[in-house]
Amino acid sequence: MEVHNELGPGFLEAIYQEAMELEFKHQNIPYEREKPLNVYYKGSLLDKKYISDFICYDKLVIELKALSELNSEHESQLINYLKATKLRVGILINFGAQSLEYKRMIL
Repeated sequence: MEVHNELGPGFLEAIYQEAMELEFKHQNIPYEREKPLNVYYKGSLLDKKYISDFICYDKLVIELKALSELNSEHESQLINYLKATKLRVGILINFGAQSLEYKRMIL
């Protein structure tokens, strides 16, 4: 909420990502930014990797968007990140709408 209150809508996703990183540091929230996520098929590691925006507390996937609205593709992206990490909880945050949008998802 703090990042959206300060910046409002209209910036690129990369701006919100950088601001979120500063806010995480300010609030002493442990995180990893743009962490590559391995994907396996039948036990074999695939070359292609997902890149999550943030992993917080080693158990929460945070995916940021800066769009006019969220749709099922964005939700599917977060679900795939949860599957790849074997983590259970993720938050999809959209800074692009007039009011901050977020959705908590559980695998």
